[in-house]
Amino acid sequence: MREEIERMVAVGKLRPHQVEPLVEMATEGFCLHRKWGCGRITTVDTVAGKLSIDFEGKPGHQMDMGFAADLLKPIRKTHVLARKITDLDELKRMAALDHLELIKLVLMSFDGACTVTQIQEALVPDVISDDWKKWWDAVKKELKQNPHFSVPIKKSDNITYHSEQVSIQDRLLQQMTDFNDIKAKMTVVGEILKSFEELDDSKAAAAEINEQLNQQIQFLKTSQPELALEAVFIRDEINRSTGFEPEGELTSDKEIWDMYQENFSELIQAIAASKQRTAIQSLQVCYPGEWKEMLLTNINEFQAKLVGEIAKAVIADGAFEEFKDMLSQLIKQNMASSEVLLWLAKDRNESFQDILGPEVFRAMLAAIERDQFNEVKSNRLGDYILNDRKLIDDLIGAADIEVIRDLVRTLQFSPSFPDLEKRSIFGRFIKSYPAIQSLITKESGGKDENKLIVSFGSLSRRRDEYQELVRNKIPANSKEIAVARSYGDLKENHEYKSAKENQRILMARKSELERDLMRAEGTDFSTASTDTVNIGTRVTLFNEVKNRDETYSIFGAWDTDVDNGVISYLTPMAQNLLNRKVGDKVEFDLGDRHNVFVIKDIAKADTSLLPVGSSGDQTE
Repeated sequence: MREEIERMVAVGKLRPHQVEPLVEMATEGFCLHRKWGCGRITTVDTVAGKLSIDFEGKPGHQMDMGFAADLLKPIRKTHVLARKITDLDELKRMAALDHLELIKLVLMSFDGACTVTQIQEALVPDVISDDWKKWWDAVKKELKQNPHFSVPIKKSDNITYHSEQVSIQDRLLQQMTDFNDIKAKMTVVGEILKSFEELDDSKAAAAEINEQLNQQIQFLKTSQPELALEAVFIRDEINRSTGFEPEGELTSDKEIWDMYQENFSELIQAIAASKQRTAIQSLQVCYPGEWKEMLLTNINEFQAKLVGEIAKAVIADGAFEEFKDMLSQLIKQNMASSEVLLWLAKDRNESFQDILGPEVFRAMLAAIERDQFNEVKSNRLGDYILNDRKLIDDLIGAADIEVIRDLVRTLQFSPSFPDLEKRSIFGRFIKSYPAIQSLITKESGGKDENKLIVSFGSLSRRRDEYQELVRNKIPANSKEIAVARSYGDLKENHEYKSAKENQRILMARKSELERDLMRAEGTDFSTASTDTVNIGTRVTLFNEVKNRDETYSIFGAWDTDVDNGVISYLTPMAQNLLNRKVGDKVEFDLGDRHNVFVIKDIAKADTSLLPVGSSGDQTE
């Protein structure tokens, strides 16, 4: 065949560089097309200069030999793709009974090394039609135990076949040396720990690991202390496991903790989540008398998973009541972070049953609102509330109806959830307490006989007062209580009693503002009719008792300004004047005084008399 192909070159039908690929295709009988896949060459016609190739879905495809040499890649008849055409049943048998021989075949098809993705593409679905992941997980374990295969840490790196045996220890240590990245090195050390019993010389392996890690620990402790700590943890674990005793002084975990005591909470939070339990154990050893206070004082700064690890450690140390009391205080004061509450919601169990109630839900709303104010992008707690269909019932199931009514009003006013999501939560309230459906309907936009008509300016001022209360005054008061509590003996602690009394006043005012703002409907009074006395009109009266004219402007519920003749429509005088016409005589008693007025004129009131809100908000 080579002679015939070279003769075609001599007569100018082919170019010299096309000889070798054509000879290989003719000899091996298989080729690879970029789109059509593997093809089986059935005929080589040097007279016509054509190849006949069976591709899947394109049997007997004719192709010019010169074009084929440039377009197609020759592959050996032993290549896994060729074997799928000639011996698929044998490949399936290997997949079931001889995993490593099959993987060797695939690797040798790709010159001894290829990625997991390439192996999957070669075998699925023709050879392996069932659960690939399950099959591969089992095969990978076998590969790691076999001295002929190197399995990389990164999925994107090549799996390699070695004709000569290479020990697990040599393979893993070589991988560790090849990596410059400390995270990758630590991952390899984790693999070494898993294969600890199969190491040839565990102490020699530990010595090499120490040498590689200690250099990077020294460098990273000032730039990336969290990685330095993780490296210390795994270095010390390998030393304990192997009994290796390093010479000289090593950078210790305590040395790094001490360097960053002022930023301790940031450091532990930066440690990989999978290593945070180890970090807590490290703190217990390094600071035996202080670790609990260090963690609990900063618990509001931690993610939910770390909060859970702290809870386990503190409770295991016999401080369950201390931890629960702290948690209870944070909830009562609406100071628990969204991550602390997320952990509590996920891990709610009988141990915390006495603090799981409506106040937890109220604290959740406050935490979400704080996050929104601080522009925290994640809303993991809000998402969890919406997704856990049993949470609301677990928190409010045994609550008093009045408490539920108050929660409904709080949620309606809260900016923590959009209206659509609020309706979903209200649906869960109704499921537990059907009697409050009418209240929710009313609060959600139904007709409300108790609504308050208010000017935009006064509405803005009330909103500002509420925000100042929940964002500044109440949190500041909570800190005062905490400081006063630290003085000891609460019975004789005047600072504590004063702070608690102030808390009662602040919380009462908060509830009052929430009720008022829930009912408030802002307006600019521009549509006030002057046919009769209405809210937003100025009325001139003749006082028959005092024989004089008097003028009053009737505005919203919170707009009274006696000096400027402004009265709220809720006052007894305004209530007696509303809907009356010019010429009407109005008589009413106020206290022990009898009043008689004649309405002389009705006009639109001057809105410049109204208070101006600090936000300038003119919308509901």
